[in-house]
Amino acid sequence: MDTMQLQEGIRDINLTYLMLVQQMVKEDKPAAIFRLGLSQELVDLIGGLTPAQIIKMASCNMLLCSFRFDENTLLNMVTDYSKSRMMAQMHAAILMSSQSVEETV
Repeated sequence: MDTMQLQEGIRDINLTYLMLVQQMVKEDKPAAIFRLGLSQELVDLIGGLTPAQIIKMASCNMLLCSFRFDENTLLNMVTDYSKSRMMAQMHAAILMSSQSVEETV
């Protein structure tokens, strides 16, 4: 994969992410804050962006979303395919909800 393809992929992910955030904020702001792990201020900011601002923001060559699983335990809970998968995923959601909110995009 060359640099141009990589940057195009990042822009596509950024655009999709920002559009998803806006949609989630419009439908249910508290759920969006919880599911995305973002602050109220950041969710309000992204929710209020115009389409032109979203396109401009998505065009940067840095990934705007971040991977929330910074612990092996959480990652294993979410990816566990055993009979207790649903329980493990609920437990992971509870653990993630207790983590501090990221204020970076």
